[in-house]
Amino acid sequence: MAPKDYLAEKEKCKKFLQEFYSEDDNGKKVFKYGAQLVSLSHREQVALQVDLDDVAEEDPELVESICENAKRYMGLFADAVHELLPEYREREVVAKDSLDVYIEHRLMMEQRGHDTADTRDPRNQYPAELMRRFELYFKPPSTAKPKVVRDVRADSIGQLVTVRGIVTRATEVKPMMAVATYTCDQCGAETYQPIQSPTFMPLIMCPSQECVTNKSGGRLYLQTRGSKFVKFQELRIQEHSDQVPVGNIPRSMTIYTRGENTRVAQPGDHVAISGVFLPLLRNGFRQAVQGLLSETYLESHGITLMNKTEDDELGTAELSEEELRQITEEDFYEKLAGSIAPEIFGHEDVKKALLLLLVGGVQQAPKGMKIRGNINICLMGDPGVAKSQLLSYIDRLAPRSQYTTGRGSSGVGLTAAVMRDPLTGEMTLEGGALVLADQGVCCIDEFDKMADADRTAIHEVMEQQTISIAKAGIMTSLNARCSILAAANPAYGRYNPRKTIEQNIQLPAALLSRFDLLWLIQDKPDAEADLRLAQHITYVHQHCRQPPTHFTPIDMKLMRRYISLCKRRQPVIPESLADYITAAYVEMRKEARVSKDCTFTSARTLLSILRLSTALARLRLVDVVEKEDVNEAMRLMEMSKDSLQADKSSTTRAHRPADVIFSLLRELATEGVKGRGGSGGLVRMAEAEQRCVSRGFTPAQFQEALEEYEELNVWQVNQARTRITFV
Repeated sequence: MAPKDYLAEKEKCKKFLQEFYSEDDNGKKVFKYGAQLVSLSHREQVALQVDLDDVAEEDPELVESICENAKRYMGLFADAVHELLPEYREREVVAKDSLDVYIEHRLMMEQRGHDTADTRDPRNQYPAELMRRFELYFKPPSTAKPKVVRDVRADSIGQLVTVRGIVTRATEVKPMMAVATYTCDQCGAETYQPIQSPTFMPLIMCPSQECVTNKSGGRLYLQTRGSKFVKFQELRIQEHSDQVPVGNIPRSMTIYTRGENTRVAQPGDHVAISGVFLPLLRNGFRQAVQGLLSETYLESHGITLMNKTEDDELGTAELSEEELRQITEEDFYEKLAGSIAPEIFGHEDVKKALLLLLVGGVQQAPKGMKIRGNINICLMGDPGVAKSQLLSYIDRLAPRSQYTTGRGSSGVGLTAAVMRDPLTGEMTLEGGALVLADQGVCCIDEFDKMADADRTAIHEVMEQQTISIAKAGIMTSLNARCSILAAANPAYGRYNPRKTIEQNIQLPAALLSRFDLLWLIQDKPDAEADLRLAQHITYVHQHCRQPPTHFTPIDMKLMRRYISLCKRRQPVIPESLADYITAAYVEMRKEARVSKDCTFTSARTLLSILRLSTALARLRLVDVVEKEDVNEAMRLMEMSKDSLQADKSSTTRAHRPADVIFSLLRELATEGVKGRGGSGGLVRMAEAEQRCVSRGFTPAQFQEALEEYEELNVWQVNQARTRITFV
């Protein structure tokens, strides 16, 4: 293979930047890169992104070489831009910062102090890196397929690759030295050292002509003001769970971002990163520690945020009129709710509640106090009522979300862990699931299996929306403004209607009152409903889509964009409705007091109604809450309460008084045995009669029951009728 003439290649790059154009609608030529070069020379733009699809139109061979040897061509393009900039400068540029002034000064000094015949030492010449005030990045051609983290191997070294994954860690942005500047203490000459690797060896002896001839041995001192620094951030990405082969754990990769690419991605984002894959060369002590192993990293050229499920970028475009009309036709509330997990049969009200959870209420902050706007929902229910399916669908639909299970997550994993930063060695906080789901949804499955110590970590998040931490000398509070969607099974595996609701749920009251809605989904046998459910399930299984309905469900992308549009609205509650809501709340409290309500109606219930009604107003894209919104919010509250009231009519048989009296005496006998430590069940007659009369039975009923059970030979009464002995 003939050696490449890189000078000729540089001319190609120059020619492309000058001559590439596209035609607009009027047939006028638009010089895409020419215009960008003008704004670069006027310091209005910092980053120049070369789209390799454009290069492919002019010179397909050049694209191939760039993809194969990206680092070298990046230098060539940067040199070409550097040489072209003076030609494109249309006016004098006012110095923007100290480095501009510094560069201008140096150029003046150079012209003044040196005659043209004098050849300068290369070390004393200004390196190109120091004089450049722009950055150059490549955008890979659209034909290039994104790779999985584990497919980026040795043959990709030095090439332009695109990798997909989830950002798991992002360090803070720090300045990184790009060119070190030294001054000599003897002759005052400046020396420059461009730095390519992560570590460098400082120069000590002055290399200038004067010091070498005089043998004065001038020492060099590092000048931070004259050196050039760039923004630097390290990211760590992990591959998607669906790309991991059987029996393996997800791999991760280190990404180095510089300049304009920093602060683009946060932990928890799904990204596609294009860049150059390079080995990490360490020298000196680090190399000795590392031994014979070498690490690799990806130097990023472009970071795009992706959607979770589809392979496209995050849709930030506004909704068109047509799409809005498609969503907001009549009964659109039912339609939107039906579009959530359309493959799951029924659960209309639960889906409506989940839709409101995605939209969220309005957060209020009266002086120094914070009233949350996020809605929390708990789904209790028998096994097999599609709780986990609903959770995983919401996890896919929400733009930011985390999915964990109760047993698989600890308190630290949910809140934040104290880690040692591998770069600097200092203690840092690494956010857990609730922190990563900030401004999103955190889905927790198997909520009842969670250890109590870990469950208390959620209390603060659900009301104050922060996580306070005091560990290892770090005292801070992190934002966790997330909605919590929990799914739990009742305490006995299935809901037991004969037990009270507290015994069935077995979650502390402090936690239950923090949930705005608590749904109990029961699996009751009902011939007609079971038939429809079975037909629905078999249809989905056969055709992999939901059965045809009277409307076509809205697809996920459109739902996402509509929900983000709804979130921009900040509806308020008018004065006229305030009295209506307060009266309704007082009525609810009264009912709760009368009916010995098992769910707690507290002030939080009132806030829940306000949150749900503002979420409904947001959904309709209006700025004022109306009476219908409040009524619908109350209806959802009532429905969730009704789901908790086990239907009394069918389960409780009318007990005969004799049976109840028998069970009372039975209790008395066991209590007596415990108290006396005796063996037989003995009950004193007077005590028994008193107990029964206090429970609302007449003495006649008591006597009847006595005789009845005596005939059945369950107990015996002595002659004096003072003692009852169980047989």
